[in-house]
Amino acid sequence: MSVLSALIVAVEIASRKRDEARHVLQEALAVQQAAQAQLHQLQDYARETEQRWGMQEDTRVQPEVMYHHYQFMDRLGHAAGLQTGVVGDQAARVENARHGLMDAERRLASLRKVVEQRRRELEQAQARMEQKQTDERAAMQYSRRVQDR
Repeated sequence: MSVLSALIVAVEIASRKRDEARHVLQEALAVQQAAQAQLHQLQDYARETEQRWGMQEDTRVQPEVMYHHYQFMDRLGHAAGLQTGVVGDQAARVENARHGLMDAERRLASLRKVVEQRRRELEQAQARMEQKQTDERAAMQYSRRVQDR
């Protein structure tokens, strides 16, 4: 029974690790979604700014204003590029967390199979032992009957 008890403890530990891996994945997904939302905000803001600027094409704009606008749009594009990198990094973290969760689930499933196999083996051994005892009692009763005749 001690082997079975040790396996049950191992299953409990593997269950906790699987739950931790699931939590890590959920956190990574939340961070990725936040990063993606921030990227969309930057892109939307850049589009809106360009659209507002485009509406003013008919008017005369001083060269300094155009320079500052283009400089601002370059910085906004740079920020969006950096945020795209952050989104990519988060996607890699999510993928790693997914693999970690799958590994933890595989470990847990295999441990559960081993526990079930051990239980079956113990039950079969117990059944064989009970059958042996029953056979021995029957043999002793038979030998007593034979001697009493």
